[in-house]
Parts: sequence; structure tokens; C-alpha cells
Amino acid sequence: MNIGIPKERNPFEFRVGMTPAGVQMLVESNHICYVEHDAGSSAGFSDQEYENAGAKLVYSSHEVFGRADLLLKINRPTLEEIEWLRPGSAVVGLLHLFSARQDNIDELLKNQITSIAMEQITLPNGCMPVRRPLAQIGGLMVPQIAARLLQTDAGGKGILLGGIVGVPPAEVVILGAGATGTNATKGFLGLGAHVTVLDINILALQTLYDHFPNVLTLISNPININRALAYADVLVGAILVPYQRVPIIVTREQVKTMKPRSLIIDLSIDEGGCIETSRPTTHERPTFIDEGIIHYCVPNISSVVARTSMYAYVNAAFPFIQDLANKGVERAIQESPALEIAVNTHNGQLVHLSRIMPKITTE
Repeated sequence: MNIGIPKERNPFEFRVGMTPAGVQMLVESNHICYVEHDAGSSAGFSDQEYENAGAKLVYSSHEVFGRADLLLKINRPTLEEIEWLRPGSAVVGLLHLFSARQDNIDELLKNQITSIAMEQITLPNGCMPVRRPLAQIGGLMVPQIAARLLQTDAGGKGILLGGIVGVPPAEVVILGAGATGTNATKGFLGLGAHVTVLDINILALQTLYDHFPNVLTLISNPININRALAYADVLVGAILVPYQRVPIIVTREQVKTMKPRSLIIDLSIDEGGCIETSRPTTHERPTFIDEGIIHYCVPNISSVVARTSMYAYVNAAFPFIQDLANKGVERAIQESPALEIAVNTHNGQLVHLSRIMPKITTE
């Protein structure tokens, strides 16, 4: 199979669709890997490493897209990139198509592109193996981001997360007790903050409490959210609804009740955001102020730790990518329920997953 690995063209996306080690294993299985020049440079992978792994270097985006039977990306392809794909080919990556523009979806359908969103892969036990490590990275990054943005020179209210003798720590409120919320909790507690976590899943809260008994846990409902927002210095949104856009959990009116210059970090922005005032930002301009509250809403948060997140992504995603390459896309999808759940478009049809009863979970 011809496998294409392009250089990501989205601003501030420093990751790449496959590591040199992954390329080597694909080549050893008799696949041809076309890697675009400098595709992995931002993640610390040189062209020479890819060539040593057996890849064929190409020097134009058009060529790597045009040659690929299977395209390995990180971000979902842009409208222009979709037009470069050969009709009937397949694209794999962290596509987040539930928050994509309609014209991108229409072009995928028109060109009969099979799109497989790796973040949607779900094992029979409900585990989402590719999403989970990236969610963990995002959660661990949140405390360091919050600590910086609370500083006065960053526009924050000048609070030290952990406080000091005679001065209380920052109040952190986290919506969601899944992988992201749990790792954010771990990081904030390590820095000495006081943490409140809300979730609709009592078992998730129990698991969190068993690990971190100093955390205040609350069932997520409008009354408890309002109560927590009144004292929050930092609000973290970490909500996931599998296979669809996340709901708005915090409204604009609720944001207005927060203390001035408090901080919102909406980690659900990849799936549309769970806070009404959220809108996507970039690593270059990561924040904006709305209703007197600082908002940080960067979708590809883990891209700035590109090397760590690439190894984590490939560790989890490679078995599925290898199946797609070795068996062919059609057969791999047919034989793997975990992969089938991740198919968004196929043979010119939008693949609906209504047969699965989505339940709000956290990640």
C-alpha cells in the first residue's frame, strides 16, 4: 500500500502523522511510505531519519497527497488538502469532524474519501485507547498553563496557585473526572491548589476521590456549577460526549458570575467547547477576554510538546494503522468493531453511529 505522511499545514501544529520507527515497521511489511520534506522537523525527526527508516522523500504536498492510498495526518485535512486526495483513498488522524465545517464534510463525501478519526476508536470495554494518552497529556499541561496565565504580567489576577503561609491557594474547578480531569487534578494538587471536580458520573468521582481524598467532589448540575463558579479562580472544561459535539455546560450568564480576571481553560474546544463564551484560539494568541474573564481555548494543546505527544499517539494508534495497511481499509474496518466506530465518511456516505447510545463521559 502507498502511505503518505505530509507536513502539517495548520498553524502551530508541530506533530506529524508517523514517527520514523513507525515508518520502518510499515516498510518492513512491504508498504511504500512517502514522507514530505521536513514533515517531522518540528517534532525533532529529520528527513535523514525517515530515509534511514526506508521512506521515500517527496518535496511537494500535492505529491504526497496524490500518491497516498492511506494518508496519515494529525489534524483533519483542510478543504484544499481534501481536493488533493485521490478519490477513494483514506485519511487517518485526529480529525474531530463533529466540529468541522460543513464544506469539509461535503468534499470528503464528494471525493468518496474514507475518513477515520483515531480519537473515536473504542474498544469493547469502552476504553478509547488513542484519545486517552493525549487527554492525559492535555490534563498534565493545564496546571502549568494556568500558573502562567494567573500571573499579573499575563493579565491574570496575580495569584500563586499554591498560595503560601497565611495566604490561601487558588480555587480550581474542573468539569469532568475522566482522564483529562484526573490528570489536571493531579497536577493542580501537586502545585498546592485547592481543587473541586464536578461530574455526572458518581463512579468517576468515587475513583477520583479514592486517589485524591483532599479533592472536593460534586455531582454536576446547575446548582452545584453555579456554586463552584462563584469562588473559582480557574475553571477547566474537560467534557466529552463520544461521537458528537460536546454540550454547553456553562452559559454566558454563568460566566458573568465569575470573579473578574479569573481564568477559563476549555479543553473540550476540540469538540466545539463546553462553555458558551469559548472560541478556538492558537498557540500564538492563546487567550482572549470575554465578560471580564480570561479564556484559553487552544484546540491542539499537546502539539507544543510534539515529541512526547507523537510517541504517545503512535504507541496507541500504530496497531490500528498497521491493520489498515496490512489488511486494506475495507477489510480492516469490517474485522474491527473498534475501527468501525471511528469511520466518519465512507464510499460517499456519512457514517452515522446512532446505533450506539452515546452517554456523556469525560476524558
